[in-house]
Amino acid sequence: MPSFSQRKQDSELLLKGAVCALIGVIILLAPYIARSPDVREMMTQGHVVGWFALVLGCAFLARYGLIRWRGRR
Repeated sequence: MPSFSQRKQDSELLLKGAVCALIGVIILLAPYIARSPDVREMMTQGHVVGWFALVLGCAFLARYGLIRWRGRR
């Protein structure tokens, strides 16, 4: 059975992954939702940051899933 500190690290990994992925999705969708042309242009220029955040978040979530999967075996 994992210790309390290990469970806390795992839950923090899950939280980091979810937040990073959410930020990435928001940044990528913002140009399509923004009403102001200036905001739309600014958010369009940040698409690399959005993709990076999304991929990083998915990597954290995959790592969390791998830890959980190995723990159940």
